[in-house]
Amino acid sequence: MKKYLITLLPVLILSIQPDSPSAGAHKGVTYSLPAPADDDLKPTVSQEKVEQLVAKLLTTYHYRKVRLNDSLSSKVWDNYLEQVDRGKTYLLASDVAAFDKYRTQVDDALVNGDLSAGYELYNVFRKRYKERSAYVQEILKKPFTFTEDETYNTSREKAPWAKETSELNEIWRKTLKNQALELKLAGQKDSAITATLTQRYKNLDKAVGRVRSDDVFQIYMNAFAETLDPHTVYFNPSSADRFNQDMSQSLEGIGAMLQEDGEFIKISSVLPGGPAFKSKQLTANDKIVGVAQGDNGPMVSIVGYRVDDAVKLIKGPKASVVRLQVQSADALASAPPKEVRMVREKIKLEGTRAKKEVLEITDNGKSYSIGVINIPAFYRDFEGARKREENFSSTTNDVKKLVDSLKAQKVDGIVIDLRNNPGGALTEAIDLTGLFIPKGPVVQVREGSGETEVYSDQNPGVAYDGPLAVLVNWGSASASEIFAAAIQDYKRGIIVGGQTFGKGTVQTLIDLNQWLPKEPDKAGQVKMTIQKYYRINGNSVQRKGVTPDIELPSGYSSAEYGENSQPSAMPWDQIASTQFDVSNSLDDKLLSRLRSRFDDRLKSDVELKKLAQELADFKKAKENTVVSLQETKRRKERDEAEKKRAALKKEAAEDPEDIDETGTPTTAKVDKDKPKKKPKDLYLTETGRILANYIVARNK
Repeated sequence: MKKYLITLLPVLILSIQPDSPSAGAHKGVTYSLPAPADDDLKPTVSQEKVEQLVAKLLTTYHYRKVRLNDSLSSKVWDNYLEQVDRGKTYLLASDVAAFDKYRTQVDDALVNGDLSAGYELYNVFRKRYKERSAYVQEILKKPFTFTEDETYNTSREKAPWAKETSELNEIWRKTLKNQALELKLAGQKDSAITATLTQRYKNLDKAVGRVRSDDVFQIYMNAFAETLDPHTVYFNPSSADRFNQDMSQSLEGIGAMLQEDGEFIKISSVLPGGPAFKSKQLTANDKIVGVAQGDNGPMVSIVGYRVDDAVKLIKGPKASVVRLQVQSADALASAPPKEVRMVREKIKLEGTRAKKEVLEITDNGKSYSIGVINIPAFYRDFEGARKREENFSSTTNDVKKLVDSLKAQKVDGIVIDLRNNPGGALTEAIDLTGLFIPKGPVVQVREGSGETEVYSDQNPGVAYDGPLAVLVNWGSASASEIFAAAIQDYKRGIIVGGQTFGKGTVQTLIDLNQWLPKEPDKAGQVKMTIQKYYRINGNSVQRKGVTPDIELPSGYSSAEYGENSQPSAMPWDQIASTQFDVSNSLDDKLLSRLRSRFDDRLKSDVELKKLAQELADFKKAKENTVVSLQETKRRKERDEAEKKRAALKKEAAEDPEDIDETGTPTTAKVDKDKPKKKPKDLYLTETGRILANYIVARNK
């Protein structure tokens, strides 16, 4: 069987999510653009050849087999506009309209190796950036006052392009005032606020000043690549080197992959087993805005930093302390950044080993021992397996030992906890499923040509045939979804939690240098989607993920955080079902009874009711992106926002000792000698109750 690594591969470059059309050109109107300058960035001959090669590879070998036409061209141009000026705060509507003539020409340009349109637009952006930078310096000469009753919209996703420079000035005035107010609420005085913001925009000036032709080329090529799907990416030579290094070596740091997102440094993925993962306070899409060394070092703003420079501050020697100032992806608009303290560790990128615990659950006056096996990732030592080493690192081998240990402890049932498991080795997803089913198909993998291969568990043995539940959430992806889907299709266990991420695609990495061996410059790499995988019942996991049999309350949704949130995500579809024998463990009637019992608890259990209401309030509050710029009102908004967000901390099972009465993580130095109090995990507890209900029903 072929070996594939199915995972949420981290993208170390700017992500692209086009969702708004550019301003259209008006017939008969001539728009003036800034004049060309001697320092304008220009494409190289090698880049023009790489452009043609990438266009050929993606249109020929990508799973979608797209055609280059005017429709695709328009999407690419919208992508590029959105990437160059994400917040619509630099370019004017007239700039955008003047370039609209290129909207239907990108397809021809890709074939012909023409990069002129992309570079022309970026050079105009650079000039507009300098204009904005000068305005920022002027505004920061005088401190802000926060007594006026005015508001600021933190989201410009649906905003139009500004028609006049005066409109941009007002947008930037409020942007800077909002940033200043955040610093004031954090305790900074006027002089410190001015110094912080001045340094922040100096950093941004340096970052924009360091952009080179390679960077523009990467942005432009990804405007094309990500119209096919969000996991298809072009890496320029320097990004390719960093990607390969990060995926093959261990790191001493916090255990997170970073990418640039406009002027921010964003977490693209959290590595299982690292400090960030263990803290449960950082997640994908969080933005790091400040870094401090040790427990007493000053917080350095990294807004405007390039990712390489940010990494230098965040990485560090093993056992040293780093403090991060973070804007959470799930925070409400008025919420302040939080501070997260971590001790750097050496992280192996293959993840950590599975581990177990035993929960004591009481239901209707009877006690049940529920074994829990937490699997942070699907890891496998392929080299050790190839050499037939007896104890090579493997998810399945480790889980088999844990299952045997739990059986020896005479547990009444077992929960497999796959929350926030991003995936890993497909081989392990198949073999792990084999521990719980006698034999049979586990997943189908389909090529772009339509050829389908069924991957099966060939081992007739079963490690555990008792009551089983699988706990998942929106962070469960790829290999996690394959395992959960198979258990559900076989009706072997109960799937509990939230809808999973919905990534049903497989990527491969292509070194472009092999195609252009005579070029003096390196060509980079392309990560391209070449396959989709399907459940054994024929349904795709793509976009929809795995829907739990019993869904628990959540503050997250796949529509907002999962694959379905990506505009270019490949569609859900179906293929023919395979033949497989359904287990006698579950049936629809029994599942209906279990859902009914859970619904009763949701109405009567004080903790569950409170959690469900708090999460509903949080979701509603998150829709409001407008904040006050008046200090008194903003303080009130901030306090209310943190109270609403506290429910998410329960969902993440964060340690209550590290959270103050408002729900904010404390920044006090951790007492290493004080034993940590394990927080109550409502989701795991409720899954244990559901499994206990199942045990009772099964024995009737």
